[in-house]
Amino acid sequence: MGHHHDHMFKVLIVGDATVGKTSLVQRYANDSFNKHYKSTVGVDFALKVVQWSESETVRLQLWDIAGQERFTSMTRLYYREASACVIMFDVTNFNTFSNSQKWKLDLDSKLTLPDGSLVPCLLLANKCDLSPWAWLLHHPMRIPCWIGFSSCSETSVKENKNINESMRVLIEKMMSSFTGDGDLPGSGRGDYINIKDASPPGWGCC
Repeated sequence: MGHHHDHMFKVLIVGDATVGKTSLVQRYANDSFNKHYKSTVGVDFALKVVQWSESETVRLQLWDIAGQERFTSMTRLYYREASACVIMFDVTNFNTFSNSQKWKLDLDSKLTLPDGSLVPCLLLANKCDLSPWAWLLHHPMRIPCWIGFSSCSETSVKENKNINESMRVLIEKMMSSFTGDGDLPGSGRGDYINIKDASPPGWGCC
């Protein structure tokens, strides 16, 4: 009989208010969705257990950090000992996309892995079920949004599109870092997960 291994990872969920962070956590951890969530104050927590293989279980501590917390002194405390991060923006709100880059800079300035490399960071373009994606059609991106991120994905928490797939990519990044295989986190080489027929004409972000 082989040994069974438990892996515990702390994962940050950050981004502006109302981009869907709490909805993401509840969808992924409990497979539930409620469009009337109250705004998170400070930080909230959830646990997701994933049977990664016959011999490995992954336990994710999901830290849902309030959108108004960016750049406060508390974020350094919240970020401590995290293994990965999810940064979200709302595809119908250009400001949340712009601020996702600021969240990433703030994260990188306060958190690194023990070897000094950046933590794996997933960028989620949420609410892709909404159409048209007004700001995307009028603000074509000259630079791919995944630069600096481990991977980039279109998601709809409401319709449960690409949630498990995106988080699996993030777990793979963390497990790769843990075992020493694959690309180092923060290498800048991004994976892109696509939802078929989800993107409107002119989608140039991810």
